[in-house]
Amino acid sequence: MKLFYKQFGSGKPLVILHGLFGFSDNWQSHAKKLADYYQVTLVDLRNHGHSPWSEEFSYQLMVQDLDELFNDLDIQAPILLGHSMGGKLAMHFDQTFPDRLQKLIVVDMGVKAYMPHHNHILAAIHAIDLTVLSARNQAEAILCKYIDSDGVRQFLLKNLFWKEKGQLAWRVNFSVLEKSMPEILSALPKVESFTTTLFIRGELSNYILDEDISDLESHYPDMHLATVPNAGHWVHAEAPDLFIDEVLAFSLR
Repeated sequence: MKLFYKQFGSGKPLVILHGLFGFSDNWQSHAKKLADYYQVTLVDLRNHGHSPWSEEFSYQLMVQDLDELFNDLDIQAPILLGHSMGGKLAMHFDQTFPDRLQKLIVVDMGVKAYMPHHNHILAAIHAIDLTVLSARNQAEAILCKYIDSDGVRQFLLKNLFWKEKGQLAWRVNFSVLEKSMPEILSALPKVESFTTTLFIRGELSNYILDEDISDLESHYPDMHLATVPNAGHWVHAEAPDLFIDEVLAFSLR
C-alpha cells in the first residue's frame, strides 16, 4: 500500500509514526523542530489520515507498508519513532528487519498486551450520525457526552473534515479499527533485539509501569528509559519541549 507522507528538513532520516486514531498532522510542529537536525518523514498509516483504507489491518501488513515506503523514498538506516500503536508498529518493524534501523524510539507503549480501553471513544463515534450533522460543533457536543478529556475530543475532531459541501466525513476507518482491536492491543512477540532503543513514558500515564521495565529489558537489552514529569499518554503534546529534549539527547549521541 502506498502511504501518504510529509517530509521536512534534510540530513539523516528520522521517521515518525502516529498512534491509533491519529495522523501526520498531529506531529507537524514536532517535525519542524526536529528538521533542524534530520530529514523528518511523517507517515499516515493505513486506515488513518490521508492514506488508503483497507479491510485488512495488522501489524505485519503495516510493516510491509512501511518497508514499501522506505524503499520508495530510499530511506536507509533511519531513526524510527512511534507513539502508542505507532510505537508497537515500530517494534514490529525492528523485529522483522533487525538490522534496518539506526535507533528506535518508542513513546508511551510497552511490549505487553493491553486490556480494551477505547470503548468510550468507539461509543462516541457510533453515536455520531454524520449524515444529519450540519456543523462540526454538533459532533463535539456528542463527544462531550462520552469523553471527559477536552484534549482527546479535540484529537478526534481533527479527523473530521468536509468531504463535500454539507457532508462531513472521518479520516479514520473506525469500523475496521474496531474489529482489529484485539490485534492492536496484542503483545509484542518475545524476540530479543539489540537495536539501541529509547522508551519515553509520561509520568502520569499507566502504559509503562515500573513493573513493566524488566520485560522491556528482556526484549531490548540496549534500552534506555526516560520519564517526562507531569505528562500523560500524549506526552509529546502535553510536554513538547521536554519531549524534544529527550529525543535529541538520545538520537544525537
